[in-house]
Amino acid sequence: MQVVTLGPEGTYSHRAARAVDEDVAFRESVSAIVAAVDNGEFERGVVPIENSIEGSVTETLDAIADADIAVTEEIVTPIRHALLAQSGNFDTVASHSQALAQCRSYLEREYPDATLEPVASTAKGVEYAREDPTVAGIGHPDNADDDLTVVAEDIQDRSSNSTRFFVVAPAAERDEGGGKSTVVVYPNANYPGLLLELLEAFAERDINLSRIESRPSGNRLGDYLFHIDFEAGLYEDRATEALADVEAIAADGWVKRLGSYDRRHVVD
Repeated sequence: MQVVTLGPEGTYSHRAARAVDEDVAFRESVSAIVAAVDNGEFERGVVPIENSIEGSVTETLDAIADADIAVTEEIVTPIRHALLAQSGNFDTVASHSQALAQCRSYLEREYPDATLEPVASTAKGVEYAREDPTVAGIGHPDNADDDLTVVAEDIQDRSSNSTRFFVVAPAAERDEGGGKSTVVVYPNANYPGLLLELLEAFAERDINLSRIESRPSGNRLGDYLFHIDFEAGLYEDRATEALADVEAIAADGWVKRLGSYDRRHVVD
């Protein structure tokens, strides 16, 4: 089963995707990955959803809200950032914007005059450093080779840095079994107490919300949809009751159930 994720080879997404299958294909954006699963080109996709330092990945939130897909698993992997370059003489650090942000304190302290250049992925930054001696990349230390040396390891601002990935699949594979579930709610309404009503639907049934994120609907200014992760399976009566309340609140909008799933930790 071929899995599609962010490329090129060597990204953290690639490392997470290999936990699903060793046969991995690549795309250069999250939206392209989700679209490739949505249109049936691939059976599975792996996309980053949340980082412990920088928070949710908004491109993923928007892509999964727009697509007709399922979330079948979450993968959590530690992030070990290293500074990789041909030598210690460089004037630019290129990496994914999230990686640059996750190493902000280190870079400001050690390389205050370096130009920070966001690129499509950590692996792209490493490739850039491999081609240009004036550039350093940020990536896993295993990306070092005969052309690149590890200038410094574990440069992330917090040692607890980790990223959570969603495994996405065609909508037909949505499952109600699992310890966690994800839904997207578009109330198509805006009034005092709206968010409180949504939260109370879960709180009254003792369901813990592990994440709630608002994103612009794109329909009009000030109009939002909500991504909600909660710690219960869709098969549970309490989840069924809570979502019935949510659907009543969002009667003029919609509720998308992306599915229930379990968590897997990948230490690599």
